[in-house]
Amino acid sequence: MKALIIGGGIGGLSAAIALRRSGHDVTVIERDPDWSVYGVGIIQQANVVRAMAQLGVLDAFLDAACGFDAVEIYIPNGERVARVPSPALVPGKPANVGIGRRALQQVLGDSAKALGAVIRLGLTVETLDDDGAGVDVRFSDGGADRYDFVVGADGVYSQTRGMILPDAEKPEFTGQGVWRYNFPRPADMDALHVYNGPIGVGLVPMSAERMYLFATSAEPGNPHYPRQGLAATMRARLANTAPQIQALAAQINDDAGVVYRPLEGVMIHGPWSKGRVVLLGDAVHATTPHLGQGAGMAIEDAIVLAQELGKSDRPETAFAAYRDRRYERCRYIVEQSLAICHGQIGRGRPVDNHKATAEMFAVVSQPI
Repeated sequence: MKALIIGGGIGGLSAAIALRRSGHDVTVIERDPDWSVYGVGIIQQANVVRAMAQLGVLDAFLDAACGFDAVEIYIPNGERVARVPSPALVPGKPANVGIGRRALQQVLGDSAKALGAVIRLGLTVETLDDDGAGVDVRFSDGGADRYDFVVGADGVYSQTRGMILPDAEKPEFTGQGVWRYNFPRPADMDALHVYNGPIGVGLVPMSAERMYLFATSAEPGNPHYPRQGLAATMRARLANTAPQIQALAAQINDDAGVVYRPLEGVMIHGPWSKGRVVLLGDAVHATTPHLGQGAGMAIEDAIVLAQELGKSDRPETAFAAYRDRRYERCRYIVEQSLAICHGQIGRGRPVDNHKATAEMFAVVSQPI
């Protein structure tokens, strides 16, 4: 079939790869004319390593990433209290990886294009007209085309979701923001380091030379921070963290190197599609990063969507089956991640990261 994917991020590109491997004619549109990605990293757990193998891009993915096989848990005084081994789901390959977001986009984008997907930048959808036999699409450049189905992979504030499911749940600010910054990686770092406390902190290896620090902080009122002074603001957030984190915080001095964003989430409990238009990734289940599974859920969505389209003659039937397969797993990730968030800011009971991480690994290791 002829497919349009709206959104050229992780979920959209994964869908392009999966759908091209299934033989569909795929066009991806992306609103950002520069196709830019901020230059910090992302955690990809064992289920994502498995998903990359299913997409057929594992070797290129691992070449661009840094593998590790455990998560270490630290308490606020800096003491390590647990090392949780991660189950490897692809024999002979790392259980988890850290990877730069730009490197990940390049792997997925290059793979999608090599498989024949067409990627058009600086373009959005003006109208979707689904007549039951196909979808007529009018674009922001005045052009138009007709597709057998449309995939909305356009993020937490999905324009596509607003078009087809205007009454669905809306994204909500969680009360926290996340700060990220890159550092040189110590030679002996062989695991993800997670620090419990009111300021949740993690250190993630993403190459032989680089790691990144992420920190989640309470941000009452969802304030806006100007670029100038952002490094000082991030240092202040880390003032009462573990000694080893404070030592790193002293090195945060480049405003342009700080990536901050408020944490917003949404879980769509009703349908994920209408007619021949379907949603995936953050458009239906945007999660906070506390379990490191946001991108992983979008990548798995793409694989399951392609599988279900291969089983049915009607996109509508395939979309319903896809949602049924994905709903509980994605709901678990969204709700458990939010529980950690709320525990850190006093809106819920504190969550033991050791137990939460081990439970999450058990859940996502199950087949998709």
